[in-house]
Amino acid sequence: MERNEKREITCEIKEEFGVIAEDRRGWHKELNLVSWNHLNPKYDIREWSPDKSRMGKGVTFTKDEIVVLRNLLNDLAI
Repeated sequence: MERNEKREITCEIKEEFGVIAEDRRGWHKELNLVSWNHLNPKYDIREWSPDKSRMGKGVTFTKDEIVVLRNLLNDLAI
């Protein structure tokens, strides 16, 4: 692959856990289990267009990382 070539990134949502927020354009910030490039699925938080044809930048977590995140959130004094 040449330096300036972009490789195609594939994704498949394996499980949808829920919507965290919706913006004025109708995009949803969601928590899903996503397989990127046919690899093992990861927990994923990002914005998706209403028809899921487009996505924004996001962050992914392994199972161990999402457990740590859950524990950190549970310890917050909100």
